[in-house]
Amino acid sequence: MKKLAILPLATLLIALGSCKEAKKETKEGMQEVEESMDKVVEEVTNEIEVEKITFTLEPKSDSNVNGEATFESNGEKVMMIAKLSGLTPGEHAIHLHEKADCSSADGKSTGGHWNPTFKPHGKWGAEEGYHKGDIGNFTADEEGNATVEFATDEWCIGCEDETKNILGKAVIVHQGVDDYTSQPSGAAGARVACTGIIQ
Repeated sequence: MKKLAILPLATLLIALGSCKEAKKETKEGMQEVEESMDKVVEEVTNEIEVEKITFTLEPKSDSNVNGEATFESNGEKVMMIAKLSGLTPGEHAIHLHEKADCSSADGKSTGGHWNPTFKPHGKWGAEEGYHKGDIGNFTADEEGNATVEFATDEWCIGCEDETKNILGKAVIVHQGVDDYTSQPSGAAGARVACTGIIQ
């Protein structure tokens, strides 16, 4: 009888030992999966690292316009947010110009519109063509304040594609409105604020 009792007990102990080993293996396996997931998340985060650069706009052409322009890239699109004050109420144009040089009093040291693809001036997205710097018009409120938001996959920050790279260009705010037809720059009037996009 004792021999018969020992046999099931031994079987039970072996089964318990197997369960403990299986649990240990499962725990180790789960830990490996968690470590792998953490590594994948870290790699993905590094790949889509958000880049953000901010610049101060300075007055030009005896204006009182100033503000801040922020460019943020998630690897797919670049978002520009410009917060402006000191404007006359109503519509104004904003463009990217060729050179990050705001040294002249009238802002003309920035050159013409940034146009690396040599297209005619026009409204962004127009079939007839448009400059990569043709952001467009915005409206300042009664206090002369405005926020301009613009996002595109046709810009990048520091990439090797010179038809997309905005580094070395300038943000120019104009006194007037872009008519989207006059060549080469939309007859938007004086340049009233400027900042260079320099990293």
